[in-house]
Amino acid sequence: MIGSAGAFYLLVNGRVMGASGIIGGLVDRSGWSTWLERAAFIAGLALIPALIRPIYTVPVLTYVTDNLPAIIVAGLLVGIGTRVANGCTSGHGVCGISRFSLRGMSATIFYLLSGGIAVVVFRHFLTVI
Repeated sequence: MIGSAGAFYLLVNGRVMGASGIIGGLVDRSGWSTWLERAAFIAGLALIPALIRPIYTVPVLTYVTDNLPAIIVAGLLVGIGTRVANGCTSGHGVCGISRFSLRGMSATIFYLLSGGIAVVVFRHFLTVI
């Protein structure tokens, strides 16, 4: 579904669908010329899962942590990483790889490696998750 949404967004708008760029453009005001489109995208991210929840079975998550500091640090690291990498996993992984973007492919490789290393360090060495 994300791939289809990315293709549709590219065909309709002529721009790559990267969630961090869309949200970041509202936060830093660089994308205020298209604020309505950006706001609609963000609303869709929040509302569509709530609307389709009655139709689909929601899996039970057994790996959720109650460690609030770990959640906050993880969120901050994701936000910093998306700014440093000029995009997030949806932008690079789905849209970048499908367009044969070298930057998207290399970013995706580093996202996956970093995520694997983070799990090993935080779960097995620091035992915070």
